[in-house]
Amino acid sequence: MDIRNIIKRPIITEKAVVMKEKDNKYTFAVDKSANKFQIKHAVETLFNVKVKSVHTSNYVGKSLRVGRYSGYRSDWKKAIVKLAKEQEIQLADEA
Repeated sequence: MDIRNIIKRPIITEKAVVMKEKDNKYTFAVDKSANKFQIKHAVETLFNVKVKSVHTSNYVGKSLRVGRYSGYRSDWKKAIVKLAKEQEIQLADEA
């Protein structure tokens, strides 16, 4: 799997911002089939940082309805990446 396809986007929420400031943890939406080792390698390669640990969570897509049409949101996976001390990732929203 190509490392550019593993990390899909950063997740910017209030909880993610607090974790970033307090514990130096960054949150990403990642490919469902990626494991922790692949995620760690992708973050270290793409952002040129040292990763200390990776935690992942799988989320099941919710059902939704628009008028008489119903369907499901896609399943997705979230990764919380803890960086070594004095390491930092510059995301687009912080520029």
